[in-house]
Amino acid sequence: MDFSWSKTQDELYHNVLEFAKNAFNSPIKEQENSHSFNRDNWQKCGNQGLLSMCVPESYGGLGLDALTTARLIEAFGRGCEDRGLIFSAAAHLFACVMPIVEHGAEELKQKMLPRLCSGEWVGANAITESEAGSDSFALKTRAVCQGDAYVLSGTKEYVTNGSMADVIIVYASINPAYGFLGVTAFAVEKNTPGLSVGKPYKKMGLSTAPMSSIYLNECRVPLSHRLGAEGKGGQIFKSSMSWERACLFALYVGMMERQLEKVMMYAKERRQFGKAIIKNQAISHRIVNMKLRLEASRLLLYRACWLFDKCKDAVLDISLSKLAVSEAAIQSSLDAIQIHGGIGYISDAGIEQALRDAIPSTIFSGTSEIQRNIIIEELEL
Repeated sequence: MDFSWSKTQDELYHNVLEFAKNAFNSPIKEQENSHSFNRDNWQKCGNQGLLSMCVPESYGGLGLDALTTARLIEAFGRGCEDRGLIFSAAAHLFACVMPIVEHGAEELKQKMLPRLCSGEWVGANAITESEAGSDSFALKTRAVCQGDAYVLSGTKEYVTNGSMADVIIVYASINPAYGFLGVTAFAVEKNTPGLSVGKPYKKMGLSTAPMSSIYLNECRVPLSHRLGAEGKGGQIFKSSMSWERACLFALYVGMMERQLEKVMMYAKERRQFGKAIIKNQAISHRIVNMKLRLEASRLLLYRACWLFDKCKDAVLDISLSKLAVSEAAIQSSLDAIQIHGGIGYISDAGIEQALRDAIPSTIFSGTSEIQRNIIIEELEL
């Protein structure tokens, strides 16, 4: 594995980093209270190519591989403090756009991808249900073929971007008796009769990433909007999760780097008992641990993306990466609060925000417990 970057890759990284620092870092408290991202900021992401990094150029994307895509998301996470916006952009790209790229009919690609890539449209993914969370294929949502359409009925929970989405990838079962082999995927447009969306949930973190329920009441979806063949939805979902688990978590690598930079600066400036607190071994050791987690997480993530790009079996490495990055992000955020002391607990200081944004990383895209199950299966133990 060679993680030396080409001149073009370095230029892309630094362009995204500077863009993220300058374009989004106005106060986001008001936007947090609305539980949605700013649509102008979304359009900025589209103009910069951040909604289409790994999409082929023929459909309006940048045509990048997974490793380069992850590094740009890392730059985005390092430069931008609105991690809800980054999370929404990544969910849009990996869980909605890429399934259409890889499994949609050509007519559907031509219709949807340019709009999704440009920022004109917002994409979402709907698989989770009240009884199908970690057991993601125990779906109650049904799809019945009727002539030139499928009729979808059911309820989906925790749909990221759901309240703002223009197209939602919906997973439904054509026959519950088939289990995994009955799951089928559909691209459903927001104005489709029978589709309704609930109000955004209030969340402890990633507040600007809107998340809501969606309701399908005999929602007619054209045959042309089915992704892949009947019964291939499980495979499509697993593929999208490989993209998401491999690349999305780069935002937390970027966050940890920004966090470490701020903590080091604070520890050098803050004085207690006549000296900078960084001279206190208890503080310096916490900083060392933050650096260790950052670099270990980054290397695991890069390796997972490299294997994914080489079309090698990357299931083990992707789960190791997801697990390591998410748990490191939480622990380093706790360390950052402890190093800052009382001010680290004050919301207006912005230190505790990273912890609130990091906690859900051990839940979405497969919980830490699910990742450990996958890892033990891959080790054949």
